Amino acid sequence: MGALEDVQRSEGEKLGLRVFLGQRVASVSSSDLSEDGLAGLASRAVAMAKAASEDEYAGLAPEAMLMDGAAPDLDLYEDNEPGPEALKERALECEAAALAIDKVANSSGASASASSSLFALATSHGVDAAFRSSGHGCSVAVIAEDASGSERDYAYHSARYLADLEDARAIGTRAGERAAARLSPRRFEGGRMPVLFDPRVATSLLSHLAAALSGNAVARRSSFLQDKMGEQVFAPGVTITDDPLRKRGLRSHGFDGEGLPVQRMHIVEDGRLQSWFAASAAARQLGIDPTGHAIRGPGGAPGAGPSNFWIEAGERSRAELLGAHPRCFLVTELIGQGVNGVTGDYSRGAAGFYVEHGEIVAPASGATIAANLKDMFATLEPGSDLELRKGVDAPTLLVPEMTVAVG
Repeated sequence: MGALEDVQRSEGEKLGLRVFLGQRVASVSSSDLSEDGLAGLASRAVAMAKAASEDEYAGLAPEAMLMDGAAPDLDLYEDNEPGPEALKERALECEAAALAIDKVANSSGASASASSSLFALATSHGVDAAFRSSGHGCSVAVIAEDASGSERDYAYHSARYLADLEDARAIGTRAGERAAARLSPRRFEGGRMPVLFDPRVATSLLSHLAAALSGNAVARRSSFLQDKMGEQVFAPGVTITDDPLRKRGLRSHGFDGEGLPVQRMHIVEDGRLQSWFAASAAARQLGIDPTGHAIRGPGGAPGAGPSNFWIEAGERSRAELLGAHPRCFLVTELIGQGVNGVTGDYSRGAAGFYVEHGEIVAPASGATIAANLKDMFATLEPGSDLELRKGVDAPTLLVPEMTVAVG
């Protein structure tokens, strides 16, 4: 509400060590980088590895597959840290723009941030690589009120370079307009109907896909897509891309968490599944090569997942998708988890707008949408309104039939 509430700054460094003794492995990490601290870290790692049980799939990434030469420069870092006053003004400007929208009465807070980091990886079989990255962000959440009650909504944006960050006033205005648009929700008749996922929630479907494509999940046979490699999982024409080499991308990196080279690739092409996300241990268990998607922090074993990940735009516009059926439910917010990664069963709380003949009739809340992700993936249609703004992006997505229950 126009008053500075909090200022924070933190700096730190952390080192992780992963040790292999034959097929025994242990991982430790510490923020004590003194000579004695590092010696103790190494001793603890070896002692823990001696006590560990053997893992037949443990080991470093295949040496023949390691990155050759320097990692590509992806323009991820700028030496431009805004001062506290500049951050304060950005947050205030963002909140003021949101509060200026009619019927917006309160604020849950606005924030502005700047960050930088350095990630380095070294292994005993030849990896020696590092990259720096920077980040800038701005967000706000506000509450709109009228005689019917109150509704909350938000907006945010993040970028590697300050010049690429969306204007604070635009972010605030969008948050305020979203909150005001949700006022006076009405009940509508549920049943089987088309559901459209607004871009900011459509990305959740890509997150569910990524979890199902995890090499660890597939190896444990706990993925609803475990037997679908090479098969038609999405409708023909649907392409889903992973690109760790995108310039200034929020999830870009020139090498993966095991020192393997990375590349842009279609995870789904023309609807067919093309690749898992598998680090070396899971890849050995699956009998395949690691895919270059290893992800890790300073501690623990590498996992695997996407980088800059998006579903390519379709041919029809958002307006055409909204008008493609006599009535539909446009979802702008999802609530709860409600996803079974083994079976693909999907059930989540939802809020958004009820639409008839392409026109928004009224905001709606308190609904539940349900289906199975296998059926949703097989029939969904992407709109043409894709914008690459985050690490995971999607256009408006139309699922032609889901069960919608209204409380």
